[in-house]
Amino acid sequence: MWRDALGLEVDSSEEVTGQGVKVCMLAVGDTHVELLEPLSAETAVGKFLAKRGPGMHHIAIEVADINASLAELKNKGARLIDETPRVGAGGCLVAFVHPSSANGVLLELVQHQS
Repeated sequence: MWRDALGLEVDSSEEVTGQGVKVCMLAVGDTHVELLEPLSAETAVGKFLAKRGPGMHHIAIEVADINASLAELKNKGARLIDETPRVGAGGCLVAFVHPSSANGVLLELVQHQS
């Protein structure tokens, strides 16, 4: 659907073995749609798909300083999945905020490396 119906082109793809996924980035203007494929059924994304089926997994937003953003969220009582950033797709630093603190949406913070 993404390619054939919407005409989106693959901007990049890679395996992020630390998170157990294959990532495919589709350019949409100044942003991207990130499609995830689990590397095994035992990964977080594999378990998500087995339980809920295909669909939206999370929303990612870019932040200038991921450590400061995590500290601010924690200070305001947010439940963090990652208190320390880890390396994600494209070498970016990423951290996840629990859906219970983001109106039921899994939220990924992303800081691009210079």
